[in-house]
Amino acid sequence: MAKEKKSALKEKKGVSISEITNKSTIKAIKKKRRSEINTDALVTSILNGDITALSRAITLVESKNPTHLEKANTIIKACLPHANKSVRIGITGVPGVGKSTFIETFGKHITSKGKRIAVLAIDPSSSLTKGSILGDKTRMEDLVKDANAYIRPSASGDSLGGVARKTRETIILCEAAGFDVIIIETVGVGQSETTVHSMVDFFLLLKLAGAGDELQGIKRGIIEMADAIAINKADGDNLKPAKLAKVEFNRALHLYPEKSSSWQPKVTICSALNDEGIDSIWRIILDYAETTTKNGYFNKKRNEQNKFWLIQTIEEQLKSAFFNRPKIKKELSKQLLLIETNKTTPFAAADYLMGLKT
Repeated sequence: MAKEKKSALKEKKGVSISEITNKSTIKAIKKKRRSEINTDALVTSILNGDITALSRAITLVESKNPTHLEKANTIIKACLPHANKSVRIGITGVPGVGKSTFIETFGKHITSKGKRIAVLAIDPSSSLTKGSILGDKTRMEDLVKDANAYIRPSASGDSLGGVARKTRETIILCEAAGFDVIIIETVGVGQSETTVHSMVDFFLLLKLAGAGDELQGIKRGIIEMADAIAINKADGDNLKPAKLAKVEFNRALHLYPEKSSSWQPKVTICSALNDEGIDSIWRIILDYAETTTKNGYFNKKRNEQNKFWLIQTIEEQLKSAFFNRPKIKKELSKQLLLIETNKTTPFAAADYLMGLKT
């Protein structure tokens, strides 16, 4: 009789784990993790500059879970006395202007001066899938490795103009964590600029030379909001057109009404790729902060912004409370069907829904 061959690769029968037991264990672990959120410990860690705690708190702020929202509000309230000590900068520009490259070079310049910088990058969400790429950390490889820098990409979701729903609260948390400069990068030219302008101290508009908009005042509203215009990619063959564009923009800016801040917007050229002209932009921002602090506009603007965001928050909460009412959910679907069959108008349907009692 032939002997049975033995193999070192012979499979041994393992102990099977019940799928039900496995699922219940995972649920128990997740439940335990949720209950383990200690707001006092998180606040203490944030004030000590702990990035992990900061990220966790921001996740709570961005969550739609009511329990998370309650904890987030507790954390924000505790961090508020330690906030408002940074310079908040909004940066915008059309896609392709080099925002990510500029922010990385600008950020490295700031950290080289011993300051800490937080970049809140707003990633556009798909209107179809609701997903976002969140690739800003990939585009800022050097800055993400900097110990004095923090990059937080957030999905815009369905919020106004693509600005992340809780960016204001995130700013407070970053300031409490000891960041000296907060940068908010917008998704591009559009309605989001107005929202970002309402939460920053300084608004920087990045432009490209030869885009054909020097004299026609394209996006006039955005140029009016800008505290400085930086013409990026001013290198190589683009250097001469960039200098000409600078002259044209300077002429155009003098035609605009004087700002209530008494600040005359500046125009400069830079090359983020070659790290040229970055220091002059930082000096412009420092000059702006000094000028507006002396004339009282800096604090006045922040107070006005807080009032604006009070109204915005009330509107958001009223809207959320209205649409989450069970009766509204039920009747809304009926009214939508009536609109589809031309049996009512959107205005009549709205009046009917608004008149419903709880």
